Amino acid sequence: MEQHAVEQHEKAEPAGLDIVVTTMASDSHTWNLVFLQLLLEELGHRVTNLGACVPDELLVAECRRIEPDLIVLSSVNGHGFHDGRRVIAALRACPELVRTPTVIGGKLGIAGSGSGTTNRQRALLAAGFDGVFEEGGSVLEFQSFVGSLSSGARALPLGPGPGLPASGSGSLPTGSEVLPAESGVLL
Repeated sequence: MEQHAVEQHEKAEPAGLDIVVTTMASDSHTWNLVFLQLLLEELGHRVTNLGACVPDELLVAECRRIEPDLIVLSSVNGHGFHDGRRVIAALRACPELVRTPTVIGGKLGIAGSGSGTTNRQRALLAAGFDGVFEEGGSVLEFQSFVGSLSSGARALPLGPGPGLPASGSGSLPTGSEVLPAESGVLL
């Protein structure tokens, strides 16, 4: 009986998520990726770090191959808003990745902090991101988002999809995260 219990334990799924971290084609920064990788591994997740300057086609191909539970796009060069909208369109156009939780963070615009932040975040959520973590956001908020995903789920529940709330409601879509610009993290 003890032998059977040991065998079942060895076959159990490892805890944690399979996560891809990457920058986009125009972003050559790597320290943000090293930070994210170490943070996520410390939390018990398995991380594939695709590195800097990742072409869209390579990102999609690697995510199709890996089948991650979460994709994390990080930008430091200030072009994350424009690059992110292009990349999320490519990811969401792939049937295997259409429901894979995908977040973006870091320096998403070249204007100063707070300049257009809310509109930028809403536009990225509407484009298909499940979370937007602007420069200066809280690491705890990002950790909370990651912790809300269950291992092996590989997708968010089907629903109306990302989008803007009804006009005048003032709230964000369910399941979406937006961090205040002053909260302290650069994804």
